[in-house]
Amino acid sequence: MSVLSNTTALLGKELRTEFRSRELLTTTVVFILIVMVLFSFTFDPTVGESRRFGPGLLWLAFLFASSLMLQPCFLRELNNDTLSALRLSVSDPFAIFLAKLAANTLFLLLTELLLLPIFAILYNIPVLAVFGQLVLVFFLGSLGVATAGTLPPSVSQRPISSRACARTARSRSLRRKHQATKAASPARAMKLPILME
Repeated sequence: MSVLSNTTALLGKELRTEFRSRELLTTTVVFILIVMVLFSFTFDPTVGESRRFGPGLLWLAFLFASSLMLQPCFLRELNNDTLSALRLSVSDPFAIFLAKLAANTLFLLLTELLLLPIFAILYNIPVLAVFGQLVLVFFLGSLGVATAGTLPPSVSQRPISSRACARTARSRSLRRKHQATKAASPARAMKLPILME
């Protein structure tokens, strides 16, 4: 399979997993909402002051939230050693990084677009006139933040060679056969050596 087909399959898995659990999106949206409300209490939201400080405060809230969202990027795959199985299932490991990057970018972009109307109301800033430009800026900013947040965890994961994974799978298979033989014939199983990793 090509890198693109592997990436789309893994991206579909990431999106399905997140939309089932809604862990990251819910937590991030609530966190950004709290930060924006707290920032709105710090100054009187007149139009001039809001236009001067609002965009910086919005990006500050998004950066805080992205650290919360991007931290558990590879956490699901580390549980039950599914990262090594994922690595063996794709032809190019770059597809795993691309899928994670695309998923993180989409999640950040969705969060930003959900909270933009609330920001416009709290800070008294009209955003409909520049909505298309804002979406482009949000996309590029989300892509940059997601790249910076996805690359270090993907590089720091310990690569497992395919030979080591095959050896582990073969050892587990032999152990299962030994246990099945032992359960079927206790007298015969005592003569078989115990296989260890």
